[in-house]
Amino acid sequence: MRASRLLSVLLLLQNRGRMTAEELATELEVSVRTVYRDVEALSAAGVPVYADRGRTGGYQLIDGYRTRLTGLTEEEAQSLSLAGLPGAASELGLGTVLAAAQLKLHAAMPAELRAGASKISERFCLDVPGWHRGIESLPRLSELADAVWHGRRIKVRYERWGQRKVDRVLDPLGLILKAGNWYLAARCDGTDRTYRVSRIEELEDLGETFERPSDFDLARYWREWSEQFEKRMYSRVAVVRLNEFARILVPFHLGAVGARALREADAEPDENGWLTMELPVEPGEPAVGELLRFGGNLEVLEPPELRERLAEEIRKMGARYG
Repeated sequence: MRASRLLSVLLLLQNRGRMTAEELATELEVSVRTVYRDVEALSAAGVPVYADRGRTGGYQLIDGYRTRLTGLTEEEAQSLSLAGLPGAASELGLGTVLAAAQLKLHAAMPAELRAGASKISERFCLDVPGWHRGIESLPRLSELADAVWHGRRIKVRYERWGQRKVDRVLDPLGLILKAGNWYLAARCDGTDRTYRVSRIEELEDLGETFERPSDFDLARYWREWSEQFEKRMYSRVAVVRLNEFARILVPFHLGAVGARALREADAEPDENGWLTMELPVEPGEPAVGELLRFGGNLEVLEPPELRERLAEEIRKMGARYG
């Protein structure tokens, strides 16, 4: 562990130039005292690192010195697939590993490629979660990732919808990060299923491994599961009239399902700018809440029971605010 950290100190100084002990400590998530000891160890090993004293001082390498000790460890190479997702890498317990891998990759590049890579990171940023949503903080996520990686069978206590708790023995096959939420794809009793990680309350490693199915493709599984989930979630269709402003709001309130329905609508707006179309909605009360978000910019025409339910809710709101 210390050897890896010493190499990280060396590569940080090589890539960034002068850095203070505080900056190095923050980058490596260690104490300043540890940085002092590491720099002394590098000097004793013959690395030409020296310190500038004073308030603006710091550590740096003698001009022109470069190391070729840039080989990636197995963990670091694996973590590079999460290079655009530093928050996710940290949740999986790979934050410092990813940072070390990026440093080594940066140091190994020719100068002209290194400049281009730095330019990209300075100008483009990937922020996965939607607005008003963060990536869930899950204390057991790194344990779960370890079980997925090493093919270890686990037992979990899972909270299903309606707060009903069940115990399940799972063969964990993969983790998916979707809009800031983590999901687990796992085989249970011979069937592939999806579990929201935030609903896993307890996790126990059963101390045995399982044989990963050779035909399981995580990306394909998630794509097919997502399509089926959308169909189950938006299992009803409402005939609605929308003005221009409501059509702008559809992707924000109904997501990709609503946006796709809007694109596929084969009608044209009338002379007043209102478009009549079919819109997928959730069954029951969720549809009422979804459609009320449009205010007076949307009118439900069918089915009659949904129109009446909205009218009833609007009357209650009018009485309350009247």
